[in-house]
Amino acid sequence: MADAKHTPAPHGATGVLVLADGTVVWGKGFGAEGDAVGEVCFNTAMTGYQEIMTDPSYAAQIVTFTFPHIGNVGANYEDVEADNPHALGCIVREDVTQPSNFRAIQTFDQWLKANGRIGLAGVDTRALTRRIRVGGAPNGVIAYNEKGEFDIDALLEKARAWPGLEGMDLAKEVSCTQMFRWTGGRWAIGQGYTEHGEDEGLPHVVAIDYGSKRNIFRNLADAGARVTVLPATASFDEVMAHEPDGFFLSNGPGDPAATGEYAVPVIKQMLETGKPLFGICLGHQMLGIAVGAKTAKMHQGHRGANHPVKRLADGRVEITSMNHGFAVELDSLPGNARATHVSLFDGSLAGLELTDKPAFSVQYHPEASPGPQDSTYLFEKFVKQLNA
Repeated sequence: MADAKHTPAPHGATGVLVLADGTVVWGKGFGAEGDAVGEVCFNTAMTGYQEIMTDPSYAAQIVTFTFPHIGNVGANYEDVEADNPHALGCIVREDVTQPSNFRAIQTFDQWLKANGRIGLAGVDTRALTRRIRVGGAPNGVIAYNEKGEFDIDALLEKARAWPGLEGMDLAKEVSCTQMFRWTGGRWAIGQGYTEHGEDEGLPHVVAIDYGSKRNIFRNLADAGARVTVLPATASFDEVMAHEPDGFFLSNGPGDPAATGEYAVPVIKQMLETGKPLFGICLGHQMLGIAVGAKTAKMHQGHRGANHPVKRLADGRVEITSMNHGFAVELDSLPGNARATHVSLFDGSLAGLELTDKPAFSVQYHPEASPGPQDSTYLFEKFVKQLNA
């Protein structure tokens, strides 16, 4: 890592990361050429890089993978959480090798290039991760040029001019634009994804898409729900026109307080109906805001597939997947909300439920199942409430 004032590119460098504080990190570019500006974070998962890159919650972020061997199982058409990648790019330790997996359709490099996303290899990701842990997630620009030609001053200016995620509403940018029905189920080896169809006899959930992951809808369907998905900006009247038995609030990117300006009034009306409500990640944060709690930007955030969470009701520990840079402040919960889960990494709030309404939420991702299925009971709990 070098300072922007002394930035001669080392021999063979075709990629660079320029942080807003002037730090310059050289490496080998792959994927698509170009540059992109956003927040630089790190993810500790050992698998699932394709799911991570396509998770809408990573919009406006550049992901540093702490696991060194990223790309080793290639890419396919099934392991995605959205139609297109939402992470701006990725930073890895080792060069991307030829894939060694029977499900691979193309290399990770080819997949990134086809989707217009930038990769940077050969980086000391341990040093970069430590920098983020100590100083917080910085703004930065990732760039790739096959000839190794970069205007470092211009990239630095772009990094410094980017306003950051705090106060930024990104849900509108990644949400669906019109209503659709979800009918698919979970994946099984040798079978692919199951198809449930539209059984009118099943309890009906209206899911608000703030940047949802597909596997959430698959788990809702597998648990026995009929799912209708609406855009993030759907009004309460538009929601109720579908005659739901309950409501789901999805994950998504950006500052929950910013998205909450239009979403929280709708959520408050949902709660007034007395119908069951379940929220995940951004949905959890906005449920907290709706009942009077506060959210805050975290120093480094939680991102990985190995986060231990304690369930307060019985003391059991769930191994969870997380991806969030904001959190509901535990000491801001009102009297009608109680904590149900806490992170064993830092004690931050990882789940809440209301005492006067059938509403609950979790900060982590139960659909990701790194445990492997420690948290799928939450979908069953929600559908049981719908049936009741």
